Amino acid sequence: MVQTNVPQGTIYHFTIDSKDSKIYPGIAREANTFGTPDPANPVKLIVTTSHPVPYTREVAVYVPKQYVVGTVAPFIVGADGPDNLLFTVLDNLIAEGKVPPMVAISIGNGGGDAQGSERGLEYDTMSGVYAEFVENEILPLVEGKCQVKLTKDPAGRATMGGSSGGSCALIMAWYHPELYHRVLNYSGTYINQQWPYNPKTPHGAWGFHDSIIPKNRLKPLRIWMEVGDRDLFNPNVMRDSMHDWVLANENMAKALAAKGYQYQFVFARNAGHVDYKVKKQTLPEALEWLWKGYQPAKVTQ
Repeated sequence: MVQTNVPQGTIYHFTIDSKDSKIYPGIAREANTFGTPDPANPVKLIVTTSHPVPYTREVAVYVPKQYVVGTVAPFIVGADGPDNLLFTVLDNLIAEGKVPPMVAISIGNGGGDAQGSERGLEYDTMSGVYAEFVENEILPLVEGKCQVKLTKDPAGRATMGGSSGGSCALIMAWYHPELYHRVLNYSGTYINQQWPYNPKTPHGAWGFHDSIIPKNRLKPLRIWMEVGDRDLFNPNVMRDSMHDWVLANENMAKALAAKGYQYQFVFARNAGHVDYKVKKQTLPEALEWLWKGYQPAKVTQ
């Protein structure tokens, strides 16, 4: 809840047009279309109705009242913005000294959902491209438009999101651990939803728990995650046994535990997909845990 007796941060808003992006010029899937499973490979979805389409995305940036102009700030990058709840929670936690004064960068997606859409391309692709988009096309704008300096220290950088935005939060840190060490996600889409199909990661984000995390070295990541007991199950035409959000997140927790990651897993009863009531109940404690142990880098930046 908004607390009028605590310092209120400043929220900046600006938009980005696809024509100004070298990385994401924009695509969309035609309305009322989806895709068909490949008869030769049931884990692969064929989408023929996606085509170039421009977009405009909104970016909202929270700068805490405690930020001192000219100093370097830690920050959190969030998907599917703007996220006003995040900004409110940060006001309260920063005032209580439970998290460091940090900038929050809440980025709108490019539109649509799942395979063949701009949002799906950005969030479900198993690569470092979205993190590179944020690094090269978003963060410089934030620093220029909001008069802040953002830390280069990965320990002072976090990612967050829900659903595909949640799996994207981990994808950003996994493929670029030199940029991000802290990950927070609700109902992470750790299922087979990547498109276009990539034979190097044939199961999309489902691969995180079935092979990628178990077979790779431990990375310096701290991960908070949640799923609801009434979360999604097989919401589309694919019947590949890799579209159960509850099972996927349970398997993620097992994989993280087996590998020795610092993580917290919340299983929310009577809760659906990216359940807003769950987020309101848990986000303050999640952020406090996520930033536990953080110390600003001593190196001048």
